[in-house]
Amino acid sequence: MTRPFRRRVFYVPGFDPMPPRRYRELYRRESRRQAQVGGFDLTVEKPAGGAAFGWQTRACFPEGMAQAQVEVLVWSDLVQASMQGGILATYARMLRTAWIYIASGALRRLMRLRRGPVLAALYPVAVLVLQLLAAVLLAMLAGWGATALTGLEWLGMGAALATGWWVLVLARSQDHRLFAHYLMQDYAFTAGLHGAYPPQLEQRLAQFADRIAQALAEDLDEVLVVGHSSGAYLAVSVLADMIRRGGPASDRPALALLTLGQVVPMASFLPRAHRLRADLAFLSERPDLFWLDVTAPGDPCSFALCDPVAVSGVARPGQRWPLVLSAAFTQTLSPRQQRDLRWRWFRLHLQYLCAFDRPGDYDYFAITAGPRRLADRFAGRHPSPGRIAIPAGPGLP
Repeated sequence: MTRPFRRRVFYVPGFDPMPPRRYRELYRRESRRQAQVGGFDLTVEKPAGGAAFGWQTRACFPEGMAQAQVEVLVWSDLVQASMQGGILATYARMLRTAWIYIASGALRRLMRLRRGPVLAALYPVAVLVLQLLAAVLLAMLAGWGATALTGLEWLGMGAALATGWWVLVLARSQDHRLFAHYLMQDYAFTAGLHGAYPPQLEQRLAQFADRIAQALAEDLDEVLVVGHSSGAYLAVSVLADMIRRGGPASDRPALALLTLGQVVPMASFLPRAHRLRADLAFLSERPDLFWLDVTAPGDPCSFALCDPVAVSGVARPGQRWPLVLSAAFTQTLSPRQQRDLRWRWFRLHLQYLCAFDRPGDYDYFAITAGPRRLADRFAGRHPSPGRIAIPAGPGLP
């Protein structure tokens, strides 16, 4: 009997305070839908022993059998810690983050690329400012009314403060629909050290690199690292660190990187993102790696078809990667599915991890659970015609 194809998948999520089981349940649900469309069998099981969080898959594709072990590289606890603080803390972070992007020139550089993600970045600022203006206006009306009714200025001032604060608290309670506070915390975390990684995140990245290095010593056919959203640039740094420390030998499993819905320029354009820009340049020239970057113009939260190496200004003559391809939502999603997702920006940003009812070459579940290496699946492919390679970033020192 032929041995099944064996793969280890390391998934690096974006800025997400939710526990990692969210991704297991998403994978379980969406893989079932994709299997019905794609005509393959895929079973999601509990992981084998060990402390790492993830799941296992067993699959039967027309090309053969495959087994995969998926591990989520968890940093949700760091996200939760960074989001501590109340409403006033969010507004303070908004002012500081806006100043960093504007004063450093990063916002001006970003606007040379796609408008969608820049507008998405400005969205929480606009919503928070509107909420504040509404709070001030209603506070003034409440204060004027209380003073007019009682003739007591101190009572009017108290009514104004109470009303203004109540409006802000009410607005904050609706953030599960608006996502303004959440997105502001995301951008504030990225810009907190002007693009440098905080020490606690550096420590976590080192742990991730150790996990991947251990997998490369196993009897596997492929080790695949997947980074989504802001997890894409963390995956780049993790792999760069691992390879610099003595990374994949010729007799080890194939090593591949898949970046999805990346927002690399939001970090790499910041003035102190020297480490990230160096990692991008280093990884882009590695012959012992296959790197595929998938985005879609229909996703307004990603820098669609922007070559993260080239636009960051760090491309050199020896650049090999990434291969930039479009998920082509207008072709891979049926008209009905497109209608269902219209105006649901954050759900669209997750679509790379979900089922497509008209899948093309990009099929997340065939890539992560199927019997073909990423390099074989996309061998000979050329970048999508709309690839953007404008060197808008600061470049290397």
